[in-house]
Amino acid sequence: MKDGFIKVAACTPEIQVADVDFSVDKIISQLEKCREEGVKVAVFPELCITGYTCQDLFFQNALLDKAMEGVVKIAKTTADSDMLVAVGVPVRANGKLYNCAAVIQDGEVRAFVPKTHLPNYNEFYEARHFAPYRGECAAIDLREYGQLEFIPPMEQTVFVCEEIPELVVGFELCEDLWVADPVSNYLAKAGATLICNLSASDEVIGKDSYRRQLVSNQSARLVAGYIYCSAGDGESTQDMVFSGHNIIAENGSILAESRLFENGITISEIDFKKLAFERRKISTYPASAEWDYSSKDSGFLDKDNISRERFSLEMGETALTRKFAKTPFIPSNQAERNERCHLILQMQSHGLMKRIAHTHSKTVVIGISGGLDSTLALLVCVMAMDLLKRPHTDIVAVTMPCFGTTKRTRSNAEILCDALGVTFREVDISKAVLQHFEDIGHDYNDHSVVFENGQARERTKVLMNIANQVSGMVVGTGDLSELALGWATYNGDHMSMYGVNASIPKTLVRHIVQYYGDTCTSDTLRNVLYDILDTPVSPELLPTDESGTEMTQKTEDLVGPYELHDFFLYYGIRWGFEPSKVKRLAKYAFEGDYPDEVIDKWLKTFYRRFFSQQFKRSCLPDGAKIGSVTLSPRGDWRMPSDAVAKLWLEDIDK
Repeated sequence: MKDGFIKVAACTPEIQVADVDFSVDKIISQLEKCREEGVKVAVFPELCITGYTCQDLFFQNALLDKAMEGVVKIAKTTADSDMLVAVGVPVRANGKLYNCAAVIQDGEVRAFVPKTHLPNYNEFYEARHFAPYRGECAAIDLREYGQLEFIPPMEQTVFVCEEIPELVVGFELCEDLWVADPVSNYLAKAGATLICNLSASDEVIGKDSYRRQLVSNQSARLVAGYIYCSAGDGESTQDMVFSGHNIIAENGSILAESRLFENGITISEIDFKKLAFERRKISTYPASAEWDYSSKDSGFLDKDNISRERFSLEMGETALTRKFAKTPFIPSNQAERNERCHLILQMQSHGLMKRIAHTHSKTVVIGISGGLDSTLALLVCVMAMDLLKRPHTDIVAVTMPCFGTTKRTRSNAEILCDALGVTFREVDISKAVLQHFEDIGHDYNDHSVVFENGQARERTKVLMNIANQVSGMVVGTGDLSELALGWATYNGDHMSMYGVNASIPKTLVRHIVQYYGDTCTSDTLRNVLYDILDTPVSPELLPTDESGTEMTQKTEDLVGPYELHDFFLYYGIRWGFEPSKVKRLAKYAFEGDYPDEVIDKWLKTFYRRFFSQQFKRSCLPDGAKIGSVTLSPRGDWRMPSDAVAKLWLEDIDK
């Protein structure tokens, strides 16, 4: 359970309808496999002990007695395991029959959780056999079936883990999810972070897609983990066919999913610290009820009638099987990635269009270097002018070569501007920078930060003054990754009148430019975009080699690989993971790509720079919010400029 990860399983055993001994043996066999895999919460289908499709056999005492024997037998096999298990079973109580989840741990049936909503339409006929749960409770005496020490209640219950307070488990059964007001809504309000659904959902064309969306959406709405476990083909009888569709979701993301018509075990790990973080962050998320933790049984909620039980888990490290993308900002699916890139370009250009129209700017002015960031910003400017139905010549693209500008980037800048039909200007700033060095007494051969920032600030001065000259506004080009690292010259490229790339991480910038190149109709434009994509990332602030073709300064050699920094940014800032947890996930995701010591080095660099450079982010210009991660001081990220990184840096070395 280290770092909040809990291994969970949705299990679809082979069953035979009304053959309890057969089905129980198969359930126990799958529980043994779950135990071997380190599963802590295992869920089985609705009424799996008897079979969901028993119909009027549910009126037979012989079947119901055998089912109780079966559930106690399953419970006894868990005596040496802390796994929390839920199996579906019919239960007699209050003179009625209820469709229940038997919750099992440590050799005992701990509770029976009844189904609230009974489908009685189309192929379903549950109301003929079962009573819906309406808040009543009962004590289920299992002594005649072999459980002697504990009499479990039948009531709606959530189970709270003593060792991991973020783990609170609630149960609903099949139709309880499909109704307009699902039971899991109330379980989440009572604090449940994991919803387990015991289901027997038959298969018809298109239902698997709807089921997947339903589980994904409910886990997102509740900010919860969700285990959906459905009956397999052993239930297929008469007119119904069952496929064993199992789904494990976390806050809208599908972590694992079974193939249809393949009985078996679906396993993944749910991150409950992540869920707790997101719930705390969302101010509109309802607070769970106040509970008396000194008592094992805290009674019922007045409104929702949900009791609370404690359970315990042995602590240890959870082996990870779920995937963590190396590039979390970039969809892995090509079609989804293209759609994302198209939408981002639309958002950027519409945001800029509004600013141009509001300020009545006759032009926009942009510094164009032949690098990725300025290329993307220029493409956005072109799209904004198209939206305004204004000519591309209203864009003034300025290239400002100096000591580190290579022939390749200078050429690409001009070719790009020519292909887009924008106004192109060249201002060589070498003389101005040399004069400035002379004015302040700086030696040209001293290639310190003064040498670099003197050029960056000169470029910004040129752009601002040209904007005054042509009644325009300066469009900034810096991206989200640079802002996180503070890789920008204060009051140099750090400053503009609108920053179109401020919410775009460096790894995503590349894909957006690639998408534009792939979809444009001009061969010239496409070719220059592809060459820009092949050019190393560099601020070009140190002198080139003698030929002027080779850059001597490459950003990723200085601050580290952007794919690592974007990974750190996503998990460390967006999700608030501890640095030690970010390190663990990075080593897991990038195994074979970077040695552990390299990840440690750049992770420390990330946190050190992130804290020390906040003062630059505290006075950023406006820029459109694009994704869920943004560092605008007016929006998602408000951090004191003088906060100390000691706690975070120490955690990396834990």
